[in-house]
Amino acid sequence: MVETPRRQQIEDAASTLFRERGYAATSVRDIAQALNLQGGSLYAHMASKEDVLWSIVNRAADRFNTEVAPLAAATQPPSRLRAMIRAHVSVVTSAQKDASVFLDEWRFLSAERRAQIAARRDAYEALFRNAIADGIQVGVFDAVDVRITATAILSALNGIASWYRAGGPLSADEIADSYAELFLKALREPHFMTRTIT
Repeated sequence: MVETPRRQQIEDAASTLFRERGYAATSVRDIAQALNLQGGSLYAHMASKEDVLWSIVNRAADRFNTEVAPLAAATQPPSRLRAMIRAHVSVVTSAQKDASVFLDEWRFLSAERRAQIAARRDAYEALFRNAIADGIQVGVFDAVDVRITATAILSALNGIASWYRAGGPLSADEIADSYAELFLKALREPHFMTRTIT
């Protein structure tokens, strides 16, 4: 059995605590106690609590990009957007702790790091904006505000992180399919998204 590296153990424990308590309410001592370590010994593996948050947030951002970005090259906007929604939900549900920290706690990073993550988030959202815009251009989606619609889709998908429970009445795949069908139907129905958002 391969032992998990100490740094990863620290990040995993911190991810759990940041999600449950929030970054601000979690101390280095809390992380150490979760691992049955002395608080000071953690600093042999991390520079600061923010350094751990930075690693978790980047780990989640990398996972979203790894799963979703390759799908953005598909030619047909409806199948592309469906696949991207399914992949995003897969990350939110399979890496729920990291996803929650990425979505909710990144604002506690330093200004420079926040700017870097904001740029990554904007580039990621652009993948969804492009799929919607391409669908409008070829006439398979209704003419909607692309930026607002992409934000609405991602906000709904990200909200899953706060309530999803493995073993619940719907599997992650069923949830992903339901969300994909909902948004694709909305985009195909004239003026539905405009009426809903405004």
